[in-house]
Amino acid sequence: MGDDRVKEEALRMLGLFQVLPKLVVFDLDYTLWPFYCECRSKREMPSLYPHAKGILYALKDKGIDVAIASRSPTPDIAKTFLDKLGIQSMFVAKEIFSSWTHKTEHLQRIHRRTGIPFKSMLFFDDEDRNIEAVSKMGVTSILVDDGVNLEELRSGLRNYASNSASSNAKQSD
Repeated sequence: MGDDRVKEEALRMLGLFQVLPKLVVFDLDYTLWPFYCECRSKREMPSLYPHAKGILYALKDKGIDVAIASRSPTPDIAKTFLDKLGIQSMFVAKEIFSSWTHKTEHLQRIHRRTGIPFKSMLFFDDEDRNIEAVSKMGVTSILVDDGVNLEELRSGLRNYASNSASSNAKQSD
């Protein structure tokens, strides 16, 4: 499925939900692309997972901001790859730094930069420990198996809508 078809399908899917996140945060390695940055050279031409670009463009078209939270120890390579892929400017925040905090520090920085509350964020990552830690912050978090794809997006939107409904129900008690 090409980028345009993925984008169309993602836009159709986004249209099915009444409640959407204000910000979607992605990990890089094994979430947006199928490799670890530190194992690659800046001279290489990187590639994204097949659905990643179409999903990013659909989110932007829908007015949903996107950000990066990566614990890569080689932020220079990651940023070079984002440039080469022509997607660097899409992200409202790029928190790419090595850390032992399981992405909580990354998400706190994104929150400070954007002002978007944690409960209004959706996060995709390939590591259990990051999903667990970030979920405790109130962020709807989705574990991806083999990169972000339309199925993972649908799952994320469903969980986000469900979490929003339950947090609204608690507020009206």
